[in-house]
Amino acid sequence: MRTLISTAFVSLDGVVEAPGGEPGYRNSGWTFKDVEFLPEAYELKGREQKEATALLMGRVSYEAFSPVWPDMEEFADYKVMPKYVVSTTLTEDDLVSNWNETTILRSLDEVAALKETEGGPIIVHGSAALNRNLSDAGLIDRYHLLVFPLLLGAGKRLFSTTDKDAQKLKLVEHEVYANGMQKQIFDVVR
Repeated sequence: MRTLISTAFVSLDGVVEAPGGEPGYRNSGWTFKDVEFLPEAYELKGREQKEATALLMGRVSYEAFSPVWPDMEEFADYKVMPKYVVSTTLTEDDLVSNWNETTILRSLDEVAALKETEGGPIIVHGSAALNRNLSDAGLIDRYHLLVFPLLLGAGKRLFSTTDKDAQKLKLVEHEVYANGMQKQIFDVVR
């Protein structure tokens, strides 16, 4: 069974919306506008590309990333790996042609089936709604969180507000950086 890893830039109050400057959110760009950049705090991002064997995202993140990431040197490893987009509305004609193999999945059942295939870790970038749904369905195995010392208030959250049983997590790696950021890696305890 493949490991499904959710990776996120998250504010201390759980907001994941528009960390890189995506339009339409009041605090857009909060990862680089409001916190000093320290390269060592982002080591995890490079490691993720080396360890992941597939990239999973929702439609909104696909539409944001696919015009930009294929040509970015920082994301060269993602360009060559298979990508999966969970969407009920995207069609094959909506997919970009310069980002290697991309498969549209129509349901969480198809994500669960993907996890049962042979291969290494699958990483989920962005995709707030997809992350909440994956978590509620018990499909996420690990969280890679870069927590920023900010309270953003309103905004899309990483974790759902669904009334459900507690989910235990095991902290397997952590680090605190001089700029107040924290790396927190948790395995989901089953």
